[in-house]
Amino acid sequence: MKRKRHEMEKKKTELQTAIEELSLVIITKPVDSTETTHIPLRPILSFCNLIIQVLDKIGPTMAVLRQDIDQNIQRLEKVCETDPCVYSNLVEILNKEKNEGTYKMVASCSRALLWLTRTMDFTAGLLQLLSKEMSSKMEKLVEECYMETLKPHHGWIASAAFKVCLKLVPDNKTFMDAIGARDQSYETLREDIDTLSSLLTPILTEISIVLEQYGLNRLKSM
Repeated sequence: MKRKRHEMEKKKTELQTAIEELSLVIITKPVDSTETTHIPLRPILSFCNLIIQVLDKIGPTMAVLRQDIDQNIQRLEKVCETDPCVYSNLVEILNKEKNEGTYKMVASCSRALLWLTRTMDFTAGLLQLLSKEMSSKMEKLVEECYMETLKPHHGWIASAAFKVCLKLVPDNKTFMDAIGARDQSYETLREDIDTLSSLLTPILTEISIVLEQYGLNRLKSM
């Protein structure tokens, strides 16, 4: 029985694992002014780690983006270890750093949350474009999604780095093999993408609302 269960787990793609992770996210809204919105951090960090796994499969062309995501995850995981009960809620992290006056600093956890959210926005947008236009070239889809999600928050250095990375984007088959199983049909892959998007989009909407309340949504990179 254990062997059979192990074989079933092994067959899951990164997309299917991500769907399981995000299905665990339950956002609790405050019913009065004494309560705080609860957005669980752990499943979101697990999803971001899955993004890293996909980038690793694509190859070294995504090294810069991968490193940035990894650093932000490590920063948040470190603070979670200090007090798991308090910092299981990403809103509590924002509250603490705002009270300390550190939430807009470059190395703050609040900034890490901001950029992980923007990375997830980019990921969600790219998957949605891919679902609609699987025959389009990956380079075109990546550029279109970048202009919509990340470009408005990037300075000239980050934008210039992206232009270099864009030339190294893998072809469609390589990318789709990375996010799904090699033996999956395009229709099955599309269904998984749509399911993941339906879970991810409302979570990102809630996080973005909170980031805007803390005045973090307009912060840019270099």
